[in-house]
Amino acid sequence: MRKIMAIALATVACSASLTLASASSAAAAERAPHCVVVRKHFNKGHQRYVRLTNLCSRRTACFTIVVPHQRDPHGRLPKGVTKDVRYGTTWAPRALYVKNTSC
Repeated sequence: MRKIMAIALATVACSASLTLASASSAAAAERAPHCVVVRKHFNKGHQRYVRLTNLCSRRTACFTIVVPHQRDPHGRLPKGVTKDVRYGTTWAPRALYVKNTSC
């Protein structure tokens, strides 16, 4: 009886480790390419802007601007383009960072 329990526990442990390994490799495969780069944060009037550049020369890149306590604005940049993106007012908090996302 103990041998059967030991075999069953070993089988469960192996299947759990295989599931974790396949989940981590799938998460790594779904990562978005790092095409969008922040060039500058600035204010113009009472608006907050971030200047973004798409470094990928062959694809459109998608991004999300992470702002605390607000809905995170997002968008797309065509290949090789630099663009000023407005994301809020000067009364709202400044963006923490810009996250590359998959399109």
